[in-house]
This record gives sequence, structure tokens and C-alpha cells, in this order.
Amino acid sequence: MKKLPHVSALKVLKNSRQILKNPLPFHYENFEKLGDTFRISIPGEGKVIFSRDPEWVKQVLQKKHRSYSKSKLQTKDLAKYIGYGLLTSEGEHWRTHRRMIQPAFHRQKLKGLLSIMHKAIVDELERIAPNTDEDVFDKMGDLAFQVVAKSLFSSNDIRESMSELKSITEENQRMLIKEMRRPYLKTWFGWSGEIKKHLDEAKRGRDLLNDLIEERLKEEERNSFDLLDMLLEATYEDGTKMSRKQLIDEVLILFTAGHETTANALSFLLYFLAKDENLQESLHQEVTSHKSGKFSFEDMPKFPLAQSCIKETMRIYPPAYFIDRVAIEETEIGSFNLKKGTLVLLSIYELHRHKSFWKDAEHFVADRFVDLDMKQAADYYYPFGAGPRMCIGNAFADYEMLMVLIEIVKKYHITTKMDKVEINPMISLKPKEVVLNFKPR
Repeated sequence: MKKLPHVSALKVLKNSRQILKNPLPFHYENFEKLGDTFRISIPGEGKVIFSRDPEWVKQVLQKKHRSYSKSKLQTKDLAKYIGYGLLTSEGEHWRTHRRMIQPAFHRQKLKGLLSIMHKAIVDELERIAPNTDEDVFDKMGDLAFQVVAKSLFSSNDIRESMSELKSITEENQRMLIKEMRRPYLKTWFGWSGEIKKHLDEAKRGRDLLNDLIEERLKEEERNSFDLLDMLLEATYEDGTKMSRKQLIDEVLILFTAGHETTANALSFLLYFLAKDENLQESLHQEVTSHKSGKFSFEDMPKFPLAQSCIKETMRIYPPAYFIDRVAIEETEIGSFNLKKGTLVLLSIYELHRHKSFWKDAEHFVADRFVDLDMKQAADYYYPFGAGPRMCIGNAFADYEMLMVLIEIVKKYHITTKMDKVEINPMISLKPKEVVLNFKPR
């Protein structure tokens, strides 16, 4: 590994303010200067390998995935705020619960949620103020959170509880980013009581979910079968069900991870639409040519341009803009030997913009994925990760984003005065703001 180009700890410290604000320019500078894979010394963490090489991504996430585990960023740092569920667990615990929860996200199961999802989307879009400049990122965040909330808890009176839970998860994420990008201050964060304050808030969020679960268990009759019902009915191989603590862990992670991908991608996508009037008209023609008022899974191929726009947005702004793994045994990638304990950060953001694999890589090309062979692109395109740990809710997110795009294109013409969107890399890749104007058609 010593053959890899190296970024010193001193250079990291000199750029610490920029890295805390947005590490992506620092990453890009080093990739362009040093190549697709390099080592970096991070104070408090030791040496870390950064890579945008598609072979490294494929080896770590797919071919040799058993030689790697999630890092303590997920299994410890993030877990202390959102629990020990699919996103944060490892080993047999993860495998058991993945097998247990996977059926709830099967396409046949998701069919039963489409009407719930669609109603939540329509209700949230009614909250958009027409002919007014407003930050759509906040709106899409609320929309995506409510869609997940209604899909989990199909009752109608949860907006206040869910708004509080959304606020808690966002504040705790900001705290985790501070811990992650300034690991040398973790002791201070503990002594100052800052971490305890956020852990108390996390407990408050868990209490909110526990109350909702208690209400569900007291109900004698159910008119719909939502995700919470599926999780309550899920059983281990011995026939037992999840403990209350584990159930809350899984629900909390579905909230946290489930709404962010959609909110981020939709916000970026609507900005791209607002900058291209011809694209909006092409999408409007595609959407309105579909005569049926209802949306089903079978209808998805009827919207190739809309789906391409969603895929292209997630290429340029992948929500999971980096993926971290730790070697749990000595292993090899190409001519390099990785020792046990080596931390590898895979830059999906850089891979998705790599000029060697994407034509006009820096620009949004709306129809890029219309005729693209996805088998060929699979080595360079990872919007939901890859391998056995690929996001369990990817189909849910795809259907949700397509439904939102269809409803918006049918009803509105979008404009913006913004020249560009500034990004805000948190746990997922967010925009700082996306100020748009929705004019009814």
C-alpha cells in the first residue's frame, strides 16, 4: 500500500475548515492530482484509502464483499443516534434482519402501498404555494418524510409527531457530521455535553415511535396493511417476532434513510427541470399521453424520459456519495495488498462524474439513460450501492420519485432565478437550497 500516492495529515489539517464545510473539492483536487486511488492520513483515524476506481468499487462491494464490513461510522457513530438496524448492523445480526425485512419491500408487497404513497404525494404537493419563490428542498423533505410515514403508519393524524421526529434526525445528523469530519475533537464533544444532548433527543424520537406502535397494537380493526403491519408480522426462523427495541431501530432507520434519498434527488431534479423549459414540455407530453388516471408498476416503462431524468440526477448527485468499508481480513485488490483493519472510502460521487466512463460527465443529459445499456453502465453507476448490502428500499424510492415527478409535471411549469445549486454533503448529498417558482398549467 505504500506505493499509493499519499496525502499527509498536515495537508488535511490545513484544509480542515474547508473539509468540514464541504470535503468534495478537496477529494476532487487529490483525485485529479494523484489518480483514481490514493492514501490519506486523517488525524484521529490513521491512514485511509480513497478510490474512484470502478474495479475497487466492484471488488469491495460485490466480488469480495465478505472480506469487508461497514466502518464504525455506521456501526457505532451513526448507530448511537438511530439504533442497530439494517443500515448500521453487521454480520449475522444484519443477515438475519435483512432476510426478515426483505419481503416487505418485494414489488408485490409494494403494490399494496401505491395508493397510500400516491395520496401522501398529492396531499403534500397541495402545500406548494403557486407563483411564489420558495425553497423546494424543505418541501421535498416534508413530502418524502410524509410518504415514508404514511407507508409505515397509514393513519392520518401523525404530522405533528413526524415533524418532530424529522427535526430530531436532522439535528443529530449535523452533530454526527461534526464528529466525523473533526475526529480529533470527539473527546471535547463528549466533555462539553454536546453528544449527550443529541442522545437525549434521539431517545425522544424513539419514544415518539414507541407511542405510535402502542397505538397500532391497541387497534382492533385495520382497513389497510402498511409497512408497520408487515414488520409486526415478520418472524425469525424459529417463529418469534422482533423485540420492541429492534422494531423501533428498524423503523427509525427506514425513516432516516428512506426519506433522504428521495428528498435530495427530487430537489436536484426539479432544479434541472426549472432550467430547461423544453425538457419540461417533453416530460409533460410523455406524462399526459398516458391516459390512465392510475399508476401501477406495469406503467413504469411508459415513462422512459422521466425515468432517465431521475437516473441522471442520481448520477450527478448520488445521495450516497461515498461508501465506507473496513477490511476484516488481509485481502487483495489488483496488485495491492490490504491489511486487516484498512479503511476504504469509495467515492461514488467521483466515479459518477469520471470522464473516462461518462460522456459530457459534468452535465445533466436528460435522455442519457433512455437507450443506455444498464448492464454496461452497472460498473460505473451505484445510486443505491451494490452487492448484498444494496439499499433495501431502492424500488420504493424509484416508484415514489416517478410518481412525484409525474404529478408535478402534470400540474406545474417550474422556473428559477438560481444559476447553480450549492451542495451540502452530510451523511447523504443534499442541496443547501433550491428556490423555485411553481406556476400552475
